[in-house]
Amino acid sequence: MTAEAMVTSPFEGSAADGDRPLRIALLTYKGNPFCGGQGVYVRHLSRELVQLGHSVEVIGAQPYPVLDTGASLTELPSLDLYRSPDPFRTPGRDEYRDWIDAVEVATMWTGGFPEPLTFSLRARRHLAARAGDFDVIHDNQTLGYGLLADLGAPLVTTIHHPITVDRKLDLDAATGRVKRASVRRWYAFTRMQGRVARRLPSVLTVSGSSQQEIAQHLGVRDERIHVVHIGADTDLWSPDPSVAEVPGRIVTTSSADVPLKGLVYLVEALAKLRTEQPEAHLVVVGKRAEQGPVARAIETYGLQDAVRFVKGITDTELVDLVRSAQIACVPSLYEGFSLPAAEAMATGTPLVATTGGAIPEVAGPDGETCLAVPPGDAGALAAALGRMLGDPELRARLGAAGRERVLTRFTWAKAAEGTVAHYRAAIEQAAAGRTRRAR
Repeated sequence: MTAEAMVTSPFEGSAADGDRPLRIALLTYKGNPFCGGQGVYVRHLSRELVQLGHSVEVIGAQPYPVLDTGASLTELPSLDLYRSPDPFRTPGRDEYRDWIDAVEVATMWTGGFPEPLTFSLRARRHLAARAGDFDVIHDNQTLGYGLLADLGAPLVTTIHHPITVDRKLDLDAATGRVKRASVRRWYAFTRMQGRVARRLPSVLTVSGSSQQEIAQHLGVRDERIHVVHIGADTDLWSPDPSVAEVPGRIVTTSSADVPLKGLVYLVEALAKLRTEQPEAHLVVVGKRAEQGPVARAIETYGLQDAVRFVKGITDTELVDLVRSAQIACVPSLYEGFSLPAAEAMATGTPLVATTGGAIPEVAGPDGETCLAVPPGDAGALAAALGRMLGDPELRARLGAAGRERVLTRFTWAKAAEGTVAHYRAAIEQAAAGRTRRAR
């Protein structure tokens, strides 16, 4: 559908009473599941909301969301300035449509990241033309100024984790005054996100760790932040004994070579591990960076034949890859939740993970459902990987316990149910506010 497309809902009237199905607008400025956790969130949450009987329209920009049957997509296109294979491109004169496009290009030219702001402005305009079409509007971490306007329905926002955490880690890793200035400019949008977040009536987040970070970094009051855990598609991510285990295989997911993901420490740990267990090798689900710390580490340690990157594979191929591994690893310095941890555990693949951010909340206690190590410690990571590779009984025990933990705590069905409860609370709160103002 185009940006001006209209979706007719079978549900009319107020959705505040009882269990009436809701008309939900789910906003996502970057929704492709191959670009990171936000896209995975939109895909699976929208599907489960439809399964509960609600009407879901996803409104998104490039790269567009991948949706399962049931939810509809309205495209709200940006200028797609970061697309492959020509990122940071200069659009042609005939591509400009309005002043928002001019803001988008100008921000990119000056080293900033415009998409949260410009998507929010386009979303405000789109929703204003459709007042009354939705019972609730759910923003997926855009946090742009445009969303502070009257959107015609109550607003609920998910903040997976404050991007200020990424900013700090990137600044810590930056060398030289010019690089640090570039990082500060790129993350300038986080000031806007903090200002917007403090004015939001209802914020959802995915873990207790993220809840604390949102309060600390963004200044959102505790009573406005609500934890709704997300999880794995446990039908797709499930054990399959017919998939052969590959000796020495370690698998990890890293959508980008950024300090936050800690991939460079895993590469260093692999180099240490191979001195005693030469069959150990790493498969990274993500794009190979031709430059940067990970590329340099692979070359320095001579691991070109021991580290493989895969990208663009199907869901089935990805699940089978994780099933084939003897170990799944999450080496991140910080995660707001860690879907890769939950998904790997759901397959019964044993997990080695750091204690960064919310990872322990997902992975569970060290020695019971995973092996846990401090973030940024390549030596501890190598020791844990070596212990796991050398102990088949440990792998079997932790793999089974990890699967059971996910089934009990982290599924998308539970996430959808919890999210709907907060939709209804936001609708009731908005109705009460209208009543008070009418008196």
